[in-house]
Amino acid sequence: MARVQVNIPAHTHFETNIPVRITDLNYGAHLGNDALLSILHEARLQLLGHFGYNEMDLGGASLIMADVAISYKGESFYGDTLNIRMAFDDLNKYGFDISYHVLNQDGKEVARAKTGMLCFNYKVRKLMSLPDEVKAKIETKA
Repeated sequence: MARVQVNIPAHTHFETNIPVRITDLNYGAHLGNDALLSILHEARLQLLGHFGYNEMDLGGASLIMADVAISYKGESFYGDTLNIRMAFDDLNKYGFDISYHVLNQDGKEVARAKTGMLCFNYKVRKLMSLPDEVKAKIETKA
């Protein structure tokens, strides 16, 4: 079976540290896949906030997730602090990808992930173009 490949760009737009909580563990006593996705969501909110945005107000647009890919590289445990390095990538007419390189406090790779984010108008339930202001800000910081 072919494995999911997640490429990490050379640039980083934002980096954050998030601790692994006891409630993030699964029956294997390590970080659960569902908990990692929630941690990535928190990291994404911090990334957007760093640029002065949030998921419901991205320069006049809102965001909706189109897809997600996660490639697990190692375990993480209660008490670990995850360092998450994020970058905007593959900007297009309707949105962008966000890559996430997840390392533990010792620099050991835990996961690589990518979310495809699209600009969305929730009132009319339709895609909308990535605002020029947002595109310019993201491209300038790359």
